[in-house]
Amino acid sequence: MPERKRVAVLADSDTRWKWGASTARRLVPDHQLTGYLLRGRATPTARQLGEVGVRADRLAEVTCAEFLAEIERERYDVVVLALVGGAVQAVLHGARALWPAPARRPVLVTGYVGVVYEKLADGLLLRHGADLVLANSRHDAERFRAVYEGVGADSGAVTETALPFLGGAPYEPAGSRAHTVVFAVQPSVPDNRADRAYLLERAARHARKHPDREVLIKLRSKPGEHTTHLEEQPYQRLAERVPGGLPANCRLVYGNMSEVLDGTDLLVTVSSTAALESLHRSIPTAVLTDLGIREALGNHHFLGSGCLASWDQLDSGLLPEGDPVWLAAHGVRPAGAPGPAGPAGEAAVGTAADADAYAVARAKVAGLLAAARLPSPAPHYTLTTAPGYLPGILARHRLAPDGTPLPGAARQEAGESRLRRQLRAHLREAARGAYRHGVQRVAPVIRRLGEL
Repeated sequence: MPERKRVAVLADSDTRWKWGASTARRLVPDHQLTGYLLRGRATPTARQLGEVGVRADRLAEVTCAEFLAEIERERYDVVVLALVGGAVQAVLHGARALWPAPARRPVLVTGYVGVVYEKLADGLLLRHGADLVLANSRHDAERFRAVYEGVGADSGAVTETALPFLGGAPYEPAGSRAHTVVFAVQPSVPDNRADRAYLLERAARHARKHPDREVLIKLRSKPGEHTTHLEEQPYQRLAERVPGGLPANCRLVYGNMSEVLDGTDLLVTVSSTAALESLHRSIPTAVLTDLGIREALGNHHFLGSGCLASWDQLDSGLLPEGDPVWLAAHGVRPAGAPGPAGPAGEAAVGTAADADAYAVARAKVAGLLAAARLPSPAPHYTLTTAPGYLPGILARHRLAPDGTPLPGAARQEAGESRLRRQLRAHLREAARGAYRHGVQRVAPVIRRLGEL
């Protein structure tokens, strides 16, 4: 029996952990998974990890330098970097310092957790140097290659796949009307109190207008928790100020998005990746236009999707349907739609189609694993191409300009007492709590005072 491959996933938030662990499962089906959480402001809580529903054989919290020491010592076969671009770049340069010449090293994989609608060039160039840079659709793969080729960088690492967590049972409507409406909110879009309060009030108004419907406000986190993005104006607090309060058929909910979608008849959002999950299951999906169609909101990504709609239109009974051509180009294949040909010429459907979307990526990983040695990682950004940018990125992760850890960056805690380790963990959590309080309580007050 072949030995299970050893896979490590380094993530910096709950959603990226979900993407990274799910991606590892698609790339290396038979594996032993070790999870690492990058220590920072968005390090997920135990509740957030439990809600994601993806488990690891082992899970530890580390700094960038500590993670580099781990992958040098543990000799993983595959490492999935589910991080923001700057952190990916730091790990890549750290790996380059560890293996400056061809060597037996882990296959390095990275990508994006969902819709890529901002910082395309910046994010991509910070991810260059990984062995595989995963694109969630044909549309994204073409854009990624164009960016790399536009700066003269090798684009061979770009590999088309699909969002790894697309799945679930196909939608079966109970009738012509939506009975359960889910408004999937986002931590940072829109980014101001007035617009967020408006959207929440419209959801409440929709519930009042349709007393036969249940309107669920699907929240990403509880106050004090962080996700991939900062949330200065939590909907929980805004809900306390809705005129007249939320009606009985409108309530706030948490939980795994896939499980929430199991009972959804209409998904409403501004630009969340949840829209793609919903469309994959053929659930009517609305991408809101109430605040305009703007790059800052990310809803411009859905131009041509057939899903752009306003709350007024939804109040009048509209149930948007995704455009098949747009869906295919953006890596979404509605459940039941024909997929790539499977064994004996049979068409793949549902989750089988998703698995086929990873066939090329799996083959690339297998080929790299079979190689006796892999070349040293070669990021596009170096001290020659970006001398004024790269050192600052590496310094934020306590790495020197050559990618080696700065003195004291990789603290060894193995010899510490259990009490001392617990004390350090409590201090870190207290510092995070203070930071989160500042973001969600103090910063908005200072901003309002500055507008006087």
